[in-house]
Amino acid sequence: MSSVRGRPKSLKAFGGTVRKLRTAAGMSQDQLAAKIPISGSHIGKIERGEGRCDRAIAERLDEILDGRGTLQNLWDDLVLDSAFPVWFDWPVVEVESVTLSAFESVVVYGLLQTESYASVLFKGNKEAVAARLRRQAVLLRDDPPPPRLTVVMLEQVLHHEIGGAEIMREQLQHLMDISAEHINVQIVPGPVPPDATEGAFVLATLQDRSELAYMENPVRGMTTEETADIQILSNRYDAIRSCALPVGASRELIRRVMEEKWA
Repeated sequence: MSSVRGRPKSLKAFGGTVRKLRTAAGMSQDQLAAKIPISGSHIGKIERGEGRCDRAIAERLDEILDGRGTLQNLWDDLVLDSAFPVWFDWPVVEVESVTLSAFESVVVYGLLQTESYASVLFKGNKEAVAARLRRQAVLLRDDPPPPRLTVVMLEQVLHHEIGGAEIMREQLQHLMDISAEHINVQIVPGPVPPDATEGAFVLATLQDRSELAYMENPVRGMTTEETADIQILSNRYDAIRSCALPVGASRELIRRVMEEKWA
């Protein structure tokens, strides 16, 4: 997880209050977690300001720890609108995930980008490119098994020129070459479906079966565990994916665009 300095102060304040109430109640993290129920590691992340619980968990914590509304009020004031920096915790989420479901409408999904493609996006920032490439190692690991990754992208991603024809050719070839049992790439052909007009996002299921989502906007990224947000994004993802070509047909479309447009 990122350094303490990098954690949002609002999450640290909420987590510190949870820790104070738990300690006063004479409970361990695992004992508290079992009463909710969630994992003890999840409680640890909340207390350290490394993760954000949804309001239902805040209400349950308040009830168990006799917070008398303290945690619910703090959640409303500090946690609900707390945005994570782009770099804050999502790379750690990727490492801990068993499944990742991503949607991209403008550029190739980060874990599938080539070095040249990423370099153009990061305007030659070598440190940022290196960090992007290090994150991709999660797809190649043996122990634990890599997360199952399904990426849905609009066809316009294949036509959106990043760095010129040579870089685009290399990138599209990479999308075809990287196909594996645990990596699926699907393309939504033609016009943009209505559910695909509100930006990129990723859904993750962790080893403890908890779910998180990551959304981007032009200013910063945001990670959420809020059940209502995840349900909305899951419904959007299902609607968008229902318009996508099967994996084989998607691969053929990628090949055709590469040969016809980026030759």
